[in-house]
This record gives sequence, C-alpha cells and structure tokens, in this order.
Amino acid sequence: MDFSLSEDQRAIAQMADGLFRDNCSDEQMRDYDLAAKPFMDDVWQTCIETGLHALAIPEEFGGSGLGMTELFCVLQAQGASLAQVPIWEHQLAASCLAQFHGEQHQALIEQAASAEKLLAVAATSLNSSLGVDLQLTATDAGFTLQGQIGAVAYAAQADHLLVLAQAGNELRLVLLNPQAQGVTLVEGVANNGVAVADVQCEQVNISASDVLPAEAAQWLEQRVIAALSSLQLGVSAEQIARTSEYLKEREQFGRAIGTFQAVQMTMADCHIAVEALRSTLYQLLYRLDAGLESTPEALATQHLSCEAAHLVGHKTQHVHGGVGVDLTYPIHRFLYWSRHLSMVLGSASGSLERLGNWLANNDKLGWKYDLEENQINR
Repeated sequence: MDFSLSEDQRAIAQMADGLFRDNCSDEQMRDYDLAAKPFMDDVWQTCIETGLHALAIPEEFGGSGLGMTELFCVLQAQGASLAQVPIWEHQLAASCLAQFHGEQHQALIEQAASAEKLLAVAATSLNSSLGVDLQLTATDAGFTLQGQIGAVAYAAQADHLLVLAQAGNELRLVLLNPQAQGVTLVEGVANNGVAVADVQCEQVNISASDVLPAEAAQWLEQRVIAALSSLQLGVSAEQIARTSEYLKEREQFGRAIGTFQAVQMTMADCHIAVEALRSTLYQLLYRLDAGLESTPEALATQHLSCEAAHLVGHKTQHVHGGVGVDLTYPIHRFLYWSRHLSMVLGSASGSLERLGNWLANNDKLGWKYDLEENQINR
C-alpha cells in the first residue's frame, strides 16, 4: 500500500505551507492579536488569489473540483501556522449546497467560488453532545426557525450560514441569512482569537429551497470532522516540532532538558497521539473521496483528534515550564487552538460512545465488506 500524497497534492501542500508561513510569523501573529480583526483579511485575499478558497467546490460552479485530501493538505498547513481564515467553513458550506441543492442555489455557490460571497458553517451544532437548540417548523408558506446556536465562527462576517435544526424526529441543515428579519447576532471572540457570534432566531421565515434533505447533515458532519482534525494534526505536529527545538536549547542542571528520560517519554506520548490521529484521518479522507461509508472512521477520527488536542496541548505546554504561560512566547497560541478545536469537535468520550453504539448495531466493518457492497451495486 502506498499512502503517500500524489505530486499534485504535494504541490498544493507546499504552496499552502509557504503562503501561511510567509504571512503568519510569530511577529505577524502578535500584530494580528493587537489589531483585533475578525480574521486575517490580507491572508484570506491571498488565499483567494491562489485559489485555495475554492479547492473543494465543484468545477461546474467555478471551483477546482478537488477532494477532501487536497483540502487536508491546505488545512494541515493552516493549522501549523494558526492562520485565522475561513478556508474549510467557506468551502464545505458551498460544497454541501452544491451536493444537495445545487440547482436552487447555483448563483450563490458560484459567488462563493469567486469569493463574492462568504459562507460559514455552525459547526458546534453538528456536535450532537451539545444538543440542537434550533427548531424548524413547517408552515403554509414554508418554515420558521426558532432558537439559538452559540459561538458560530464568522457568523457576523458571512453572507450565509449553514445551521442544523431539529425538524420533528430528524435533523435538517438550513441555509440562513444572518441579516434576515428575526435574526440577532451577539458577537464575541473564541479562546483562539477567531470571531464568533451567538445566532438567535425569533420566528425567522425560511423558504423550502433553503432546507436541505436529511442526508445532508451526516454528509457535512463527516467532512467537518475531517476538516477540524486536519487542522488539529497541523497544530499538534507544529507544537511537537517547536517543543523539540526548545528542549534542545533549554538547560537545567548543566544538561539540555530534552536528555531527561521523563521529558523524552512525555514527547514520545505526544508523537504516538499524533501518528494515531494521522493514520485514522488518512483512512477517513480516502473513504470520503471514494464515496464509501465513513461513519465509524469519522467517529474514530473525531475521538483521536480530541485526545491529541488534550494530550499534546497540555504535555508540550507542561515541559515548557513557566515559559509556556508567558503570553509573549508563542507556544500558548497552540494550546488555545487545540482547546478550541476539541471544543467544536465535542468530547472524546462522546464520540467514543457514538462509535460503540454504531459497532453494536453494525457487524460489517472493513475493506472486504466494501468490496462485497460494490459487487452488489454493480
């Protein structure tokens, strides 16, 4: 088996890595913190100029028509540099619309591909452990939306949001205009510096064309898990790389602290957590791009991403000692990002419980059952 990226995928990864590192140095990140902007608009503009904002949007709508693996290449680089840009939110919202309501929203998807419109996703609502506080009710004219969603990234900056609502016994994705009558935004800032807003809906009128079919929720959730885990892989890998350099230089008792056995074992635990996440994430990306059933792979990736966020974030912070909590030293930003990503993904125990429930009701898991299913479909 060859798990290496293709030449084109490596080129995308290198371009993204160069773009983010050139624009997200530690000094530039400090300037961004002081500027108190909702996101890095100059970096976002560069992403638009290079086409990174539309990699996963289908070609027929003006995007590049690439898959989740190519998007992973960009997001891993984004995570390593902590770039505050709405890359995955914008693309997955547009791709989901294209997948399920492309004809009804062709103009909007094309505007997203050309960056005339910014789209976002209420990712926290996809985390079932938090519950869904939005209620979608059918009316003679269409639907109404009632309730709220907390801490939606870029809600105040986006032209449209994809939100999850409870419609009877099922969950439905709804395309929401944050400026519509009855919508109130309470703006704030997440712990990693991203602009967020609570979205409160008071009997908001929704047209039937803005309500996606039930299967769209699972389609989007699995890709959101892959996107957030790609970011987390980049964050954690960079945490380890920076910590390793620090451990070579920091001396105590006349020796570099990286030579201490306890420190080495701590860093080995971090490395194992990252590689476990990487292997499950690669499997998830492959299955999503191949159109295969991906529920258990998504839940396993979600669990390991939350585990890596906590373990790597805190252990790398710990071995830095007092320097780790000095806000003039950059390592604290990686912990903030890890905490934020794991919060949006949900708890490690919650995803493990969902995986256990899936396994209890599904006794066919593995590549040989994929082959059998493909043969039946033919």
